[in-house]
Amino acid sequence: MSGESAADPVRLCGRGDLVAGEARCFAVDGRRVALARIGEEFFAVDDTCSHADFSLSEGDVDVDECALECPAHGSLFDLRTGEALTLPAVVPVVAHDVAVTGEGVFVTLRER
Repeated sequence: MSGESAADPVRLCGRGDLVAGEARCFAVDGRRVALARIGEEFFAVDDTCSHADFSLSEGDVDVDECALECPAHGSLFDLRTGEALTLPAVVPVVAHDVAVTGEGVFVTLRER
């Protein structure tokens, strides 16, 4: 996984559009991105589980682990790093940069 940003920031939603403990999928430059909120922090990762083709944003946000759970097989992905925390997934997903400016939540995609 590269740590370099691949694009300019893109506005996903307003700060109040996502409640704490919620995740939602957004399409950004042809990629599906899962945006999750824990408290006042926002995190973005690629939306597709690295183990199987399932939408991570349809899974639960694990507030204690700062992770997103794949709804198909229960793998947890760290929202800060994209690291696969539990089996069956072993390959990380890409974690993206998120910035909150005013009332907007912006993501800058990282290269795969």
